[in-house]
Amino acid sequence: MHASVVTLFPELFAPFLEQTVLGRAVQAKRIQIDLIEMRAHGVGNHRMVDDRPFGGGPGMVLAAETVVSAVEAARQGHGPAARTIVLTPQGRCFDQAIAQELADAPDGFILVCGRYEGIDERALEVLEPEELSLGDFVLSGGEAAAIAVLDAVGRLVPGVLGHEDSSKEDSFSGPEGLLDHPHYTRPAVWRGLEVPEVLLSGDHGAIAAWRHAQALARTRARRPDLLSDAHAPDTDAPEEDA
Repeated sequence: MHASVVTLFPELFAPFLEQTVLGRAVQAKRIQIDLIEMRAHGVGNHRMVDDRPFGGGPGMVLAAETVVSAVEAARQGHGPAARTIVLTPQGRCFDQAIAQELADAPDGFILVCGRYEGIDERALEVLEPEELSLGDFVLSGGEAAAIAVLDAVGRLVPGVLGHEDSSKEDSFSGPEGLLDHPHYTRPAVWRGLEVPEVLLSGDHGAIAAWRHAQALARTRARRPDLLSDAHAPDTDAPEEDA
C-alpha cells in the first residue's frame, strides 16, 4: 500500500505513524505513507494558502493553486492509476468495501485534507478527484478523516495485522458483511457473568455456528440495513401459537 496525504498539518500524523499497528507496518516497510505539506506550495513570498471567499461570508477558502500544486507533487510519487481523494462531508460515505478497493489499488492513493470553509471549486474541476466522507457531520479539517481512512485501509494489507484472519472477521467484512460476533476472554466467570458454554467446549464447528448466529442476530437488531434478502425473516412462515 502506498498512500500520500496532502495536508496543512503533517505534524498531526506523526504519533499515528510512529506507533499503533499502522506505525509498525510503516517501520517494517509493508506500507508507505508520504506527507505532502500544503504550505510548501503556497502562493507568493509569504506562501499564502488561503484567501477570503468571493461573494463574502465567514471563513477562508483554500487557494486552487496551492491545492493543485500539492496534489500534482504527490502524484509524481505514484503510478498513473493513483486515485486522488478529497475528504469532504459532501462525498460518498466511506465503508469497508471502499477500504478494500484502496488496499488493492496498484498505484496507491492520495488523500487531500480540506480546511477552513473548503477548497476553491476550480481546484476540484482541474483535479477531478473522488470525494469521500466519514458521515453526515463536519470536522474542522480532513486530517482526522485521513487517519481513519489510512487505518481502515492499512489493516487490510497482508502482513499488517498479527493474524491473517483478523481483518476477515471484522464487522462489515466477509461475503455476508455482518457485524462482528461478541468476544470474551479470561476469566470464564466475571462478576457473576459467565462466558457462553459453547466457547469453552473446544468444538470448533459448534463455535463457528454460534458466532455466525450471534453475528446475524446482532446485525438484524442493530443494523438491519446491512442484511440481504437471504437474511430477511420469512414473513410468509406461519406464526407459532402463543
